[in-house]
Amino acid sequence: MKRETRQARRNAVTYARVSSKEQEKEGFSIPAQQKLLGGYAAKEGFEVVREFVDVETAKQAGRSQFNAMLEYLQENPEARVILVEKTDRLYRNFRDYVTIDELDAEIHLVKEGEVLSRDSRSHQKFIHGIKVLMAKNYIDNLSEETKKGMNEKAAQGGYPHRAPVGYRNDTTNHTIVVEPEEADYIRRMFEWYATGAYSLQDIRQRCIETGFRGGWGSRPISKSKVELILKNPFYAGQFRWHGKLIAGKHEPIITRDLFDRVQEVFVARERKKGKQRKNDFAFSGLMNCGNCGCAVTAEIQKGRYVYYHCTNYHGGCNEGFYREEVLDAQFADVVRRIRLDGTTAEWIKEALRESLAEETEFYQQSIARLTAQLEQVKRRLNQAYMDKLDGKITEEFWTEKSGEWQVEQARLISELARHQDADGRYLDTGIQVLELAECAYELYLRQPPAEKRQMLNLLLSNCTFSGGAITPTYRQPFDILAVMAERAKKNKPAARTGQPVLQEWGG
Repeated sequence: MKRETRQARRNAVTYARVSSKEQEKEGFSIPAQQKLLGGYAAKEGFEVVREFVDVETAKQAGRSQFNAMLEYLQENPEARVILVEKTDRLYRNFRDYVTIDELDAEIHLVKEGEVLSRDSRSHQKFIHGIKVLMAKNYIDNLSEETKKGMNEKAAQGGYPHRAPVGYRNDTTNHTIVVEPEEADYIRRMFEWYATGAYSLQDIRQRCIETGFRGGWGSRPISKSKVELILKNPFYAGQFRWHGKLIAGKHEPIITRDLFDRVQEVFVARERKKGKQRKNDFAFSGLMNCGNCGCAVTAEIQKGRYVYYHCTNYHGGCNEGFYREEVLDAQFADVVRRIRLDGTTAEWIKEALRESLAEETEFYQQSIARLTAQLEQVKRRLNQAYMDKLDGKITEEFWTEKSGEWQVEQARLISELARHQDADGRYLDTGIQVLELAECAYELYLRQPPAEKRQMLNLLLSNCTFSGGAITPTYRQPFDILAVMAERAKKNKPAARTGQPVLQEWGG
């Protein structure tokens, strides 16, 4: 048995990942990782039984080879060693860390010179958890640049998303153009509703009879889709972006006057129904029923008491009604769970400062590589320009190649700026998260309902509500902080020595 256990520790799998198709095309990352891991395996006496490679964006779900690796490890207990370059190559989120930890795998972070296993010290596991948090933070920092580009495009009148029905995205010149046949249907829908003689259901029926499906493929258009189209200012030449109405560069399908008349019909019908504005309930939109999955809504009874209950949209749910005060106390406890005591928080900040040196080295290496590539492109441009002046190359060749190099130059400058920005915010962001965790509970208790909901939206993704009890799902990185706080609480006596000792970080 001992021989089999030792053999299982000699069989290893390798995992390599790049974060985009562009990195794959550059041809440096995957081969470099595989060479590093192969050399390490040979040196340490491991037999590599399988290699797994993912080439896709780390923010997107569905890393097929990562999932295949987990499945392989589950089905082959004789292999229990994972070789990977470093922390941020292996984990996309904290759930990945927990999943691998449950497999009782031995993880070798080759570039970091670290080995994690069941026998690792709790302090080592704790610091590793911090690195998982920082890897996620770095990905988020890089993704912000994409959002900046979309905001800039919107500010100039370009719609940064997929065009709505009636239009199509022209990929050749990155514009949005009218689809004439669909646009004719859209125009008639607005004209019908503007008369006030047709309901949404009437227009839906007309669309079905004439074969217009509103971009839904084989499915008939729904009433909600009809309403969405009729309330979309895009068809009058504008679009909404982050709460603002922006004049678009695209061609309008209808006039602004027709659009306004349609909105007036909507307003008039709402007044006729006598609908009142919904109350601003504290916990609206935060929960789903744990029994049937429907949304949890709120209502006022006896003029002053707020009760929450399942909408029972699917029917058959017997979840009861619960007072807002009961939920408020539970949400307060949910916020309290991420609170770290001062000693633990200071210790984590110190760990962040120590890990900053390693992350800084990674950023600096990336910046040095990008700077060298940028200088190479500049030299090519300068040399080609001199060759053009000397008549060694034609004007056509110069125009073609200089255009390609200028595009590459712009890409490198943009990527270089992203790395420099992420490097500067690495430590500050981590410490700000910890400081929020220290004071979130006290802030929550003092906030009015609207601010409480805003804080909960920051901390939580979605919660289930069953039998009057709330089961929270924390957003990253607060899911990690909740685990930290719980471990620190269980080991409070050890904290008197000045450094908290956590037992099993992932167990």
